[in-house]
Amino acid sequence: MKLLKSLLAGFAGAGALNILHESVRRIDPDAPRIDLLGEQALSKSMKSLNLETPSGNNLYLATLAGDIVSNGLYYSAIGFGSKKNIYIKGALAGLTAGLGAINIPDKMDLDDTPVTHTNKTKILTVAWYVIGGLVTAAVLSRLQRA
Repeated sequence: MKLLKSLLAGFAGAGALNILHESVRRIDPDAPRIDLLGEQALSKSMKSLNLETPSGNNLYLATLAGDIVSNGLYYSAIGFGSKKNIYIKGALAGLTAGLGAINIPDKMDLDDTPVTHTNKTKILTVAWYVIGGLVTAAVLSRLQRA
């Protein structure tokens, strides 16, 4: 049961992160474009495996699905271990993911501009991952009381 609750909460956090990202990127030119970074990573990975890379909307949808699954699994780890300090765990998991999102792409030979364009872009990138972690913690807290 703990696994199921952790997964539900993790995917709730990933959903919140993606809804926030998809909504704000349409209206704010300084919003992080994690979708573009994901498309680069997926294309590069598929090319290295000699697989045909999807394009256009198919590339976007594949990247979105991969983002939700990977973030959902990552955030679900917040639910394992002690129930104490669940919000601190959520915030730290989000902070770690956000800092990774702005620091790792360059080391993977990806163009990090979509998440490092401006200082505002960097701050929003980290903040949105923290929000995803906090949503996960809130859902876990609620599920543990139920």
